[in-house]
Amino acid sequence: MLTHCADTDDPYVTVEVRNPNGREGTFAVKIRYKNAQGFAMSESYDQVSVPAKSTERVRVAVAGMGPVDAIDRCEVDPRAGAVQ
Repeated sequence: MLTHCADTDDPYVTVEVRNPNGREGTFAVKIRYKNAQGFAMSESYDQVSVPAKSTERVRVAVAGMGPVDAIDRCEVDPRAGAVQ
């Protein structure tokens, strides 16, 4: 779940990943960055380890994704795929 899209005051995307399973897992998070016209500027991927029946917050720097002030919205896949 996206909790914060990057902006000039805080150039990080913050995402919460919930693990409903009974054991720890590592999940892949995919984030898309779009401008005001809806054009996909870039994508980034990150992995986060989440304890069983818990939620972890991950912050992803947008450096290299283009000018931060051009990012109008961030989109996160609603399901993070399990990596392991």
